[in-house]
Amino acid sequence: MSVTVIQFTTLDGAVSDPDGSDGTPYGGWLLRYGRAEIEGDRFRLAGLLDEGVLLLGRGTWEAFARLWPGREGSFADRMNAVAKRVASRTLTDVSAWANSTVLDGDLLDAVKREQREVIVMGSLSVVRTLMAQDLVDEYRLITFPTVLGAGERLFAPDGPAAHLECLEVEKPGATVFARYGRAAR
Repeated sequence: MSVTVIQFTTLDGAVSDPDGSDGTPYGGWLLRYGRAEIEGDRFRLAGLLDEGVLLLGRGTWEAFARLWPGREGSFADRMNAVAKRVASRTLTDVSAWANSTVLDGDLLDAVKREQREVIVMGSLSVVRTLMAQDLVDEYRLITFPTVLGAGERLFAPDGPAAHLECLEVEKPGATVFARYGRAAR
């Protein structure tokens, strides 16, 4: 099992309210560069989605459950087919998005027991819980050339240290795609 974190981020590391749906004054930065920057398999997840499990927090799951079931295409087919686990203490009905189940028990125990690749999209509280226990093996980030000066950061100032190495970088348009993995210890 390995854990891969998927995030859209700004140049100053903000990850919160990328589409503006949270209504924050700084939200919506994701869409300023056009849909081409986010469409398709920009995070190169096809293989991971075919073999893995998607782990989402309640808020991200709810947003995705409104979005993905109505989409078409090969990447949408993979997103809709992948097994989805939702980390939530309040959500009980996950029938809105196929192959979704609420995690039974502790998040960390569930991740440690998982035999498949675990992909975490968005879901900052889930990511931070896994980071605190040094369970994240890889980060796949698409960085937008925007500085917000506000919002939640992926790597919080008081968070754990992470020693990473750059595995891949590409600039396909206005954004930069990069993969970072654990550095040799």
